[in-house]
Amino acid sequence: MPDPETPAAAPRRPATAAGTSAENPWPVRLLASKIDAYVARMPWTWVEGQVVQVNDRPGAHVVFLTLRDADTDMSLPVTLTRRVLARLRDVLPDGLRHGTRVVVHAKPEFYAKRGSLSLAADDVRPVGVGELLARLEHLKRVLSAEGLFDAERKQPLPFLPRVVGLVCGRASAAERDVVDNARLRWPAVRFEVREVAVQGPAAVTEVVAAVRELDALPEVDVVVVARGGGSVEDLLPFSNEALVRAVAAVRTPVVSAIGHEVDSPLLDLVADVRASTPTDAARRVVPDVAEELAGVAQLRSRARRAVSARVEREEAGLRALRSRPVLAAPHVLVDGPGAEVARLRERARRGLGGRLERAAVEVGHLRASVRALSPRSTLLRGYAVVQAVGPEGPRVVREPSDAPPGTRLRVRLADGELTARTG
Repeated sequence: MPDPETPAAAPRRPATAAGTSAENPWPVRLLASKIDAYVARMPWTWVEGQVVQVNDRPGAHVVFLTLRDADTDMSLPVTLTRRVLARLRDVLPDGLRHGTRVVVHAKPEFYAKRGSLSLAADDVRPVGVGELLARLEHLKRVLSAEGLFDAERKQPLPFLPRVVGLVCGRASAAERDVVDNARLRWPAVRFEVREVAVQGPAAVTEVVAAVRELDALPEVDVVVVARGGGSVEDLLPFSNEALVRAVAAVRTPVVSAIGHEVDSPLLDLVADVRASTPTDAARRVVPDVAEELAGVAQLRSRARRAVSARVEREEAGLRALRSRPVLAAPHVLVDGPGAEVARLRERARRGLGGRLERAAVEVGHLRASVRALSPRSTLLRGYAVVQAVGPEGPRVVREPSDAPPGTRLRVRLADGELTARTG
């Protein structure tokens, strides 16, 4: 039986993180040692980034610098010996500076006491302009194959935007060029300006955020991204893949005004309109009020001349019509047909009268013939029609034998009839 005053044995620590629990956790020192052991097994690797801080203390054997991702705010500390830094003098006479793009050959190291991760580098190489251009060309082919540069997806600029969104550097000449020249062309134009970093590690993040913010404003009809000229390295943020994809995703038309005529970052290809300079961007986003007024005056003059010419042609046509005889004496149009109608009526009357007269003569001849052949005409000459009336009805008496004595007779005369009986 154990001694009650003897302390209980410490619980056995889990061998893996999956075996920990609230009742049996890892202490911080054990977790730190586990991380240290894991990081120690990681191999050497090449890492690319931008130098944002260099700590080179005189007399120190180690140089500290901070390497930042080109597209995000993530960064890692890097340590390298002075001998490694000295090898850069041949290609970078001024040494490592803020914003220099480099690739380092380093191994991750974990400092358990501070709980921090860093990179120990044994080689640092600057990314040359030729290599940068090759990478940009590869990225250009990839994005083009995805259709981000196709003309079909580009939107037309509005004729007169309500508000122009402007993304530019802080107190930059590009901002003055766009705003001043746009207001010279159209004094009533309104701007929604977002001043951001246009070079360096923070440029991509700030420009993307500004473009998305302006795209979300319903009154902004067009967004201009403007920057003055610069070296290839200075303009790299505007060829960044994250920035290019962000511009391709917005609904508002975008004008790219980066650098000068010879500069061609990838933003120019994905934007709806490419302006050669910020001044050219101002010319493209708003019309020139003087030109528009001149155009309106020209159109009004053309319309006035066209209407006047049309009225003159119509007046000439009316005069020509009025000078014709048919309009000088309109009754001529009626007199001729009226006389023809009267002639035809008279001709029809004569024809109908002659036809009626011939018909009347013919009817008279027929009436005479009918009278001559009528039995009544015979009766009028003194003849009579004698009929014997018997049970079978009356019958004409043609012979004396047709009416024996005692036969009832009916004698029809010209103007009546008589009854008699044979004796």
